[in-house]
Amino acid sequence: MEWLQRLTAFYDMIRPVLDVALLSFLLYKAYDLLVKTQAMQMVKGAGFLALVYGFAVLFKLTTLQWVLNFLAPGLFVAVAIVFQPELRKIILRLGQSELFRPDSKPRLGHLEAVVTAAEKLSQERRGMLVVFPRRVNLKNIIDTGTRMNAEISSSLIVTVFEFDGPLHDGAMVIQSGRIASAGCILPLSEQQDIKKSFGTRHRASLGMSEQSDAVILVVSEETGAISIAFDGKLYYDLSSVEVTGKLRELLEHGVRSGAAEQTAAIAAGKGGILGH
Repeated sequence: MEWLQRLTAFYDMIRPVLDVALLSFLLYKAYDLLVKTQAMQMVKGAGFLALVYGFAVLFKLTTLQWVLNFLAPGLFVAVAIVFQPELRKIILRLGQSELFRPDSKPRLGHLEAVVTAAEKLSQERRGMLVVFPRRVNLKNIIDTGTRMNAEISSSLIVTVFEFDGPLHDGAMVIQSGRIASAGCILPLSEQQDIKKSFGTRHRASLGMSEQSDAVILVVSEETGAISIAFDGKLYYDLSSVEVTGKLRELLEHGVRSGAAEQTAAIAAGKGGILGH
């Protein structure tokens, strides 16, 4: 049983490292979920209250401690009610996320085909809505449409959106380098400050970006403007070069707050930014 003793001794040696590594991973994933929703406001508020409570305990402010202890249950209920949409989004992402997914990054030729189709539809004032999933699994969205499993081509995309067919008003999902489904139904945004001129496509693109980490390409049927939605924001009226560049950046490398700010700066000079 000497090998078992050695194994136990080795585990005892690496256990602290494993413990810290797993805790760090969980904290990182929690932060990654929070920064993509308004729940960061909830965390800041909770941190402020904890700081006040610690101050009251440190300096023995018994009256303030009593008030905070008395209000604590009501505050938890209020937080659950006020931040219910954000909490729901966090739970949805936890349930949909996949740690180990096959590589689903579209190739440059695929992106160019999609952007070419968007340009043509923009010139013809025909609406278009294309979803590019990232880490969050969108099987529930794909199942709402018609399965295609087709090669990506600009002519096929234009055919789907150019004419008033049964798949025209829905969204197309492009996943793993193929057109997975078309005519899909997307959730509408819950934001209240969306421009009145924006129709269902823009609201659906925002709604999808609020409930997942997907990148959504949308063409306006009224103005022909090409826009991108991700992380709860809509970057409106971008040029073809900007669209191709940002799709490559977001789908190949992902996005963090710094990259999002750079995108915001680009989009602000062209059209506008809507969202949280």
